[in-house]
Amino acid sequence: MTTIVVTAAVIERDGSFLVTRRQEGVHLAGQWEFPGGKCDPGETLEDCIARELVEELSVHATIGEEVLATTYEYEDRRVELHFFRCRLSGTPAPVQGQEMRWVSPNELGRLTFPPADEALIRLLCS
Repeated sequence: MTTIVVTAAVIERDGSFLVTRRQEGVHLAGQWEFPGGKCDPGETLEDCIARELVEELSVHATIGEEVLATTYEYEDRRVELHFFRCRLSGTPAPVQGQEMRWVSPNELGRLTFPPADEALIRLLCS
């Protein structure tokens, strides 16, 4: 089974977290996620999340500490997921037409996220 290394940004503003919705035609379409994506070969985790934020939200960020690293096995793939605290410089805009929202910790628990994100959501809601 292939392992895919993924980074995701935990971006907090005024007690709310930035989340985006996975688009149609992709794995887990329609579910909410923390912005990020797959690492390219040879790319550091920090470089990956910085690149993904520019590509997805047209925004630069200061990459902070890793909040959580977890691995989850789906039927067809294993995902090694690294969540980093990020501070944005600028206003995020969903470049790829994806839905974007700022949500409170309570709202996080009411949205549908991929199973790989469950540990982070428990951590943020505690």
